[in-house]
Amino acid sequence: MKRRDFINWVGLGLIVSSLPVAIAACSSQTPSASGDWQTVGTSAELDKTGQLLAKNSPAGPVLVVGTSKAAMTAVNPTCTHAGCTVAWKAEAKKFVCPCHGSEYGVDGKVLKGPATEALKTYAAKIEGNSVVVKPT
Repeated sequence: MKRRDFINWVGLGLIVSSLPVAIAACSSQTPSASGDWQTVGTSAELDKTGQLLAKNSPAGPVLVVGTSKAAMTAVNPTCTHAGCTVAWKAEAKKFVCPCHGSEYGVDGKVLKGPATEALKTYAAKIEGNSVVVKPT
């Protein structure tokens, strides 16, 4: 067998063997579009610091604050003014943008500008050992 024929057969084998993976990747649904509950982390992670940031969750970026034994709040932590990631200030019970100082209440509503739109909120609950969220 010539080298060129060998390389052609190996290349064809690689393409054929990766075809099922490519088909599965192209045909999967986007989980966040379905509106179902999506796992964003574990209750142990949440209880450790009182907050759980999942930047690449199936539901999109989510910041959950609280504990598994108390009330939880979940928001999209992307500031509606500058696009920065807001931080939870537990002592003040508000979300604060580090870029321009916008402040949001625990319900995601604007407390102080320059932001004018509220943060997107999620319903949050514990299922087993997982923290799950659903768009509201």
